[in-house]
Amino acid sequence: MHAATQSRSRNNTILVSAGDHDRLSSLARAFLDRVPDMAEDLLAEMDRARIAAEAAMPADVVRMGSTVTLQGAEGSVQKVTLVYPAEADIAEKRISVLTPLGTALIGARAGRTVSWRSRDSRVLSATIDAVEQRRRAP
Repeated sequence: MHAATQSRSRNNTILVSAGDHDRLSSLARAFLDRVPDMAEDLLAEMDRARIAAEAAMPADVVRMGSTVTLQGAEGSVQKVTLVYPAEADIAEKRISVLTPLGTALIGARAGRTVSWRSRDSRVLSATIDAVEQRRRAP
């Protein structure tokens, strides 16, 4: 286990839509040569995920494209949107799923505290206060 999954308990099941599961598993396999630790972490999350049909996904579960309001341990609040690597832009608060924070967020529900390792190996945590879903095409 590496950055994100090391701090997440195996008892804390995550929920992922079937479509996100397929796309994220493929993405992680494609990035194994470039960023092996992050790709392995994402694959580990997909291995332990409960998979649900798109229509059965609760609104408070973080999915690809979700905007998440996080409250840090020190009380700071920030909003980030979970995206694929090509769409990531830290200045716009679009966080790649192939980052420690992104991997920690995928499949988690509002109310859960997630933990991840920073680049300097500090363990960081934040509580998911709210999850907003982007509109999906019918």
